[in-house]
Amino acid sequence: MNIHVANLPPQITDGELQAYFAPFGIVEGAEVIRDIHTGKSVGYGFVIMQSEEEANKAISELNGKPWMEKALVVSKAKHQKWVPKRRGHAFQRNSNEEESPDAAST
Repeated sequence: MNIHVANLPPQITDGELQAYFAPFGIVEGAEVIRDIHTGKSVGYGFVIMQSEEEANKAISELNGKPWMEKALVVSKAKHQKWVPKRRGHAFQRNSNEEESPDAAST
């Protein structure tokens, strides 16, 4: 399940975002979205969790929770097509399509 995380502290890295969600279950990918020109965080990101149950638990427990003095806004992502820029193995983007590691480099 794809999760949208808003109001992120500006210094958060992809790895820190992934680690923050890890206590709730298997995180398949996490990415802080950055400005294409400056490389600075734009304040939101995405997390993909393996199971919907784990994702829902993370959403309910982390939404509104302060992280480095910022209250997170955590919700189910409206668009399910986001794919993390880094991943170790192929995974399904939707119910009838599988991404291969080779396709990600094109």
